[in-house]
Amino acid sequence: MRKFTPQSALGYIVLAVFVVLSLLPLWMAIKIGMSYPDDVFTNAERLSTNAFTIGNFLRVMGLPSDIVLTAYRASPIDFMLSLRNSLIYTALTVTGQIFFSALAGYAFARMEFPGRKVVFFAFLAATMIPGIVLFIPNFILIKELGLLNTFAGMVAPSVLMTPFAVFFMRQFFMSAPKELDEAAKLEGASPFQIFWRVALPIQKGPIATLAILLSINSWNEFFWPFLVGRDESVRVMAVALSDFMSQTGKGTPDWTGLMAAITLSIIPVIIMLIVFGRQIVESLQTSGMK
Repeated sequence: MRKFTPQSALGYIVLAVFVVLSLLPLWMAIKIGMSYPDDVFTNAERLSTNAFTIGNFLRVMGLPSDIVLTAYRASPIDFMLSLRNSLIYTALTVTGQIFFSALAGYAFARMEFPGRKVVFFAFLAATMIPGIVLFIPNFILIKELGLLNTFAGMVAPSVLMTPFAVFFMRQFFMSAPKELDEAAKLEGASPFQIFWRVALPIQKGPIATLAILLSINSWNEFFWPFLVGRDESVRVMAVALSDFMSQTGKGTPDWTGLMAAITLSIIPVIIMLIVFGRQIVESLQTSGMK
């Protein structure tokens, strides 16, 4: 057991303060989501409210609720449809990025070809290009292809790979034993068979970690889905929340409904972090050491 010292106690106190400060915005969102609309501003400076209700969560999900707002436009978001669209968008993006990034990472780590290092460093240099610069040409391309308001148009710019994902997978493929690849090659396996049946299965931990990191990024993506997927049939959660906020009545947004929707939208991310949080930290630490 670790010896308890004043220094360690101070460290735990500092960590506790950071945890409280990090969770405070989340608690305020939950508090407002569970408040009655008339209590939002009267209890704004307090950490609790006079009365709690789940009516805001029910009405956001389209279920019967005891809270009826007549001052706001009657055009609520379809929360379940937006949730489905976010799941589809995240699944397509993450699946494509993991597969193609693993292919590229394996090629950079294991295969010999002219200019491999130059291509790799040039590929990493692409991370220095601000993403906003690519939005206009990508949007024009998607529009000319007739893919606006489709999942294909939404995932097209990012479904192949990202520099971070390629670098992440390359680091782990480089640390894997080369003897496994050589043994499979002696058995007559092709390069793709070696990748698919030998190299990829032993990287389940890094793949799971990468999937979680990419899922969080895709789940919170707003600007590109906002440009390409404005139609309700493909509108993701982040865009739906923005539209929900714009439904104003007398100049004031529906704060209780908005906070309830935000709280519901982050539940999948919180579950992933709780279940796989330790694995993310360990894989990132291993990647840095390799």
